[in-house]
Amino acid sequence: MLLGVSNPSTIAENRAPLRIPALTCPFPSEVNPYVEEVDRDTLAWLAASGMIEGAENLERYGRARYGWLGGRTYPYAARELCRLVTDWCVWLFAFDDAFCESDRAAGEIARALPQFISVIDDLDEGDAVGNVFARSLLEIKSRIAAAGNADQLDRWRAMTKDYLFAQVWEAANREHDIVPSFDDYIVMRRRTGAMLTVFALVDVAAGVYLTPGEWRHPHVRAITEHANDVVVWDNDLISYAKERSGPNINNNLVSVLRRHKGCSTQEAMDLIGGMRNEAVAGMVALRPALDALGSPAVDAYVKGLERWISGSVDYSLTSSRYVGVCPVPVD
Repeated sequence: MLLGVSNPSTIAENRAPLRIPALTCPFPSEVNPYVEEVDRDTLAWLAASGMIEGAENLERYGRARYGWLGGRTYPYAARELCRLVTDWCVWLFAFDDAFCESDRAAGEIARALPQFISVIDDLDEGDAVGNVFARSLLEIKSRIAAAGNADQLDRWRAMTKDYLFAQVWEAANREHDIVPSFDDYIVMRRRTGAMLTVFALVDVAAGVYLTPGEWRHPHVRAITEHANDVVVWDNDLISYAKERSGPNINNNLVSVLRRHKGCSTQEAMDLIGGMRNEAVAGMVALRPALDALGSPAVDAYVKGLERWISGSVDYSLTSSRYVGVCPVPVD
């Protein structure tokens, strides 16, 4: 399957069109049968959470139809499990909008971390939490604990803390107008993108158990890294126009390549297209070795990663979060 931007493979610009490279995807595209119910219920959960202020902002989230992200990336999940992982994705979007796509300073985010770490590590369901994001995080944690086992919960805890701490690094780049080096960006984007937090829930959503040994297996780690890179690099490509005039533009691989490789915007996008296609090929190449492990949980996990590749692109190219953004001038 070849996934491209609808008409398409361009973003409208003031001068010449800026073309997003074709996003090659050899993995099936599927939709969860409960997608409409999940979309409705997730929006209701978000509205009740207090994380989004104002009817207009809530309406904007409703137009984005985040239930379709969960429905496309977890097409195999039972209804309540699809709700759980979709709610977690929406928590990440809401947190991203409030903390990461803003002008918040690194120190401000750092000072907010203790309340989130306390929720992740120490607090239990029913404990009083003042901050609306921390309160919703505690609810999500409690639901993960009920759906999975202690190992699965600990994995999600570790990946979520990694994600939260990485936001301080990203904020420091914004605050000091730093375009990170290519090597630094690749390492940190695997953490700022939050993909490890959602990959940590793939086996929970599938109703299987990926053991700690399987999670740490070299082949599993390698395919996870490839999948992580594909999703976050695709996001950098698709969201570049949306972020171009925002405070977080330095934290985008297009900007990193423009600054440190001395290339144009289009050249940077084409380079990223090649990088992500190599990562997809790496996933395909690893599949025989992973199949040879003979683990149903590993098989379900690998299929879950593949659905994240196809599902995230399918969703992003049709979501109001990314479609219809303002024009971007090209070099």
